[in-house]
Amino acid sequence: MCGIAFVRLRKPYEYYIEKYGTPLYGLNKLYWMMEKQRNRGQDGAGVAVVKLDVPPGYRYISRYRSIDPNPTEKIFKKIHKRIKKALEGYEDYALNAQWLKQYVPFTGEILLGHLRYGTHGVNALENCHPQLRQNNWRSRNLILAGNFNMTNVEELFNKLISLGQHPKEKIDTVTVLEKIGHFLDEENERIYRLYKGQYSKQEMSHIIEENIDLQRVLQRACKDFDGGYAIAGITGYGASFIARDPNGIRPAYFYANDEVIAVASERPAIQQAFGIGYDEIEEIKPAHALIITKDGRFEQKPFIEPQALTACSFERIYFSRGNDPDIYRERKQLGMQLVPKILEKINYNLEDTIFSYVPNSAESAFLGMIEGIERRLSQERIEAVKQQDMERLQKLESQYARVEKLVIKDAKLRTFIVDDHSRNEFVSSAYDTTFGIVRPGVDTLVVMDDSIVRGTTLEQSLLRMLDKHVPKHIIIVSSAPQIRFPDCYGIDMSRFGEFVAFRAVWALLHERNMEDLLEEVYRQCKEAIAQGGVHENYVKRLYEPFSDEEISEKIAEIVRPASMKARLSVVYQSVEGLHKACPNHQGDWYFTGNYPTPGGNMVANRALVNYMEGKLERAY
Repeated sequence: MCGIAFVRLRKPYEYYIEKYGTPLYGLNKLYWMMEKQRNRGQDGAGVAVVKLDVPPGYRYISRYRSIDPNPTEKIFKKIHKRIKKALEGYEDYALNAQWLKQYVPFTGEILLGHLRYGTHGVNALENCHPQLRQNNWRSRNLILAGNFNMTNVEELFNKLISLGQHPKEKIDTVTVLEKIGHFLDEENERIYRLYKGQYSKQEMSHIIEENIDLQRVLQRACKDFDGGYAIAGITGYGASFIARDPNGIRPAYFYANDEVIAVASERPAIQQAFGIGYDEIEEIKPAHALIITKDGRFEQKPFIEPQALTACSFERIYFSRGNDPDIYRERKQLGMQLVPKILEKINYNLEDTIFSYVPNSAESAFLGMIEGIERRLSQERIEAVKQQDMERLQKLESQYARVEKLVIKDAKLRTFIVDDHSRNEFVSSAYDTTFGIVRPGVDTLVVMDDSIVRGTTLEQSLLRMLDKHVPKHIIIVSSAPQIRFPDCYGIDMSRFGEFVAFRAVWALLHERNMEDLLEEVYRQCKEAIAQGGVHENYVKRLYEPFSDEEISEKIAEIVRPASMKARLSVVYQSVEGLHKACPNHQGDWYFTGNYPTPGGNMVANRALVNYMEGKLERAY
């Protein structure tokens, strides 16, 4: 779920200095797009800039990366400091485009930024994008940054070995960079052979750059990729691409006018950075790459066979910022659809119920829930008037949804996605509460959350805190369905033991003496892994004997602290409700186990085998 930001200046560099009075126009736009996507990366960030047509002997690629707190801010402060230092004694050249490009770093036409959400492994600088594959020929240099997870890293690693390479690490970042880099090298060689003998070696460099076919490079490099991805790449000579996976799992948007091409993972980042209309921003098509030539021409070109559209619904529920108007409406709809379940749980007693939400990303769904309750009350009042039931009407007139800010999240952290070592510490200190609102032993608390993954936040912090108010009943409402399966395409939720829904099913299987089913599924998963190839997700069978309500009730038992006195219920969104609210984002594998690629099924089966065998390793 990382974030990408890309800026391509389409006019000569001096144009922006003359029009905007600064050589930092591109950097400023990149900074704002990255800042507006801070939700996509708290662990690290990186920026790379490529300059066009710099004479030999001068640097044309600049890159900074950081894993410091507030990494984007740190990087741009460092860039500005470096630029200021380079200008010391040369202030008269501060607006001289040619001099700046030769002597001052980060003064270029092509800019790429990345925000890293590191959910697996060590948070090291080497893991931050953009990644750089260097060569003394401009056309063989490749800078890469992406929002991607590949399920078949082992296969891709072995492919590189079969090509004669010696990869330094077995991770998807390296395999993707080297795979694309290899076919970029082959494209260089193809053109060299085609024109060999017709030009001098010095002239050949320009001939190669003019004839490289990035669509062909991506067609050859990406055909074996299994995963969700939005990959941005810049070549050393200045052509670039942003490629999106064939299922449209990972998001990517772009805007273009005669001055600039901008790409980001989220549409509002572009909208706010450039002050443009929402409808001026386009979505990069799945299975297509936005390819930008050295001279600034652009086109969306297919590079892989398109598959069924399964855009990630978790982006809509939780991860993307809610100021995208479509996402805002969808999140409100998610909350609205939960109203019948909630009213049933509180026995339609609004007078003794307080409604609240946590964290901030649940606010839109909460507003939808409150709006749904108010609509329900309005309909009932209309019916009472029609039936001339004045007693009922009088009672309804005094009813309303009691809304309070009960829970406050102190830290701007997403606790479920923090690394394992730090999570418990964050969970226990991330929340605070407002006292003096709840009537002890009388009020029911309904608290909206956008998703419940591990249940750790509920068990270790939130429920203990809410129980101190001495409510009669606490109802935790999730605007997302039960998260039951690994997500191997974006957020790295890769182990079954991390899912409270799976823990609930595990408990139910043992309580009802259904260990035989567990062993059978375990055997099927092991056989499927041994056989390789395309196979189904056998883990789905473990959930089939139980209703959603049975699993929810068991989840409530699991997350309930031993010291808790109030009654506890957990209410989840249905999968049908999710699809109704987010009709254009049908990717629901973490809820249903319906993976859009063969690698997803493999990951689910391997994750169960790891769990059964006590292995904590990642399933891909």
